[in-house]
Amino acid sequence: MVITLTGVAMGRLPGLSMNRATICTAGGTLLIVSGALSREVAFRAIDMDTIVLLLSMMIINAHLRMAGFFGWVARWTVVSRLSPRGLLALLMLISGLLSALFLNDTIVLSFTPLVLDVVLAVGLPATPFLIALAVSANIGSVATLIGNPQNMLIGMASGLSFQRFLFCLGPVALGGLCMAWLILIGLYRRELAAHVDGGLVPQQAMTLHPPLLRKSLMVTTLLMVALLAGMPVSLSALGAATALLITRLGHPDRLIREVDWGLLLFFAALFVVTRAVETTGFSARLLSLLVGEGDLSITSLAVVGLLLSNVVSNVPAVLLLRPLVTHLPWTETAWLTLAMATTLAGNLTLLGSVANLIVAETARRQGVILGFRAYLRAGLPITLGSLVWGIYWLT
Repeated sequence: MVITLTGVAMGRLPGLSMNRATICTAGGTLLIVSGALSREVAFRAIDMDTIVLLLSMMIINAHLRMAGFFGWVARWTVVSRLSPRGLLALLMLISGLLSALFLNDTIVLSFTPLVLDVVLAVGLPATPFLIALAVSANIGSVATLIGNPQNMLIGMASGLSFQRFLFCLGPVALGGLCMAWLILIGLYRRELAAHVDGGLVPQQAMTLHPPLLRKSLMVTTLLMVALLAGMPVSLSALGAATALLITRLGHPDRLIREVDWGLLLFFAALFVVTRAVETTGFSARLLSLLVGEGDLSITSLAVVGLLLSNVVSNVPAVLLLRPLVTHLPWTETAWLTLAMATTLAGNLTLLGSVANLIVAETARRQGVILGFRAYLRAGLPITLGSLVWGIYWLT
């Protein structure tokens, strides 16, 4: 169990070719085989509502991506005739908004090549725009239950409605985006003060599939209406995904390849591992070490969530802290605090979230290096500032 959690924290095990999904799966299987956890308890530990919601959103995102929606929005954003500061603000606003409605990893995957294409062509520095894209995708995903995997998990565990979650954390995301923009233009004051000619067309080719785009947008709109009307989140998402699967457009094999099966496997196995952590008492000892014996406040929970997320990653942090949150008298606020802190924690370092790594790796393939120290210079104040704002709002 300790080895599994260590592997999850590191993302690998020395001497073995394994990632978080395979480490968790092997660890969970060994716990069952060794008798530390019965097969029945292990299977019951897997929260199928969360798995279904995550799979459904992946299917919806895959259809929008194959239809060219994300590429079209990214292209429209980067060719806008704005000053560098205006372009930075628009980029952060659009990526933040889309990340609240769709998985943030999808957004940065589509935006990064086009952003680089334009800013390099007009002689602007790539670093502030890459950092802006990564942090705004993370901050924007704070706002809704479907913005990122840890929010989905919290939504299923807490029973919070889509509207309530949005009402409470939407202002946190909006304030965080404004704060991040101010910090970035302060850090890159000279670089973003230059005048450039806007309206450049990116060299990246863009392909739209109008029939699939119309259907995907219609189904997505109906999903948003259902969520805002208070329909069950996982059931609404599954219905929308199913509607998209019934089609004469495209080939199902391509759609299957678009789904991140590794992430689904990681989630399922992590449920098993964390249940073993709870039943053995290891979780209680860990929480006692992290929190201490005093009364827990919103601030201390947010700090613990921030630190633990940067040690074991945000989804494992949520699962480890779940037993603590469910026993607090201010449960709703605790869930919201945990969602906020574990998501904003991803902005602290370049390794803090998958979205950050996607931006850095995509940039590297285009010959642009986003360094750890350069990111930390902006990520640290953005994380601390947005976390303080979030704590103030929820208090």
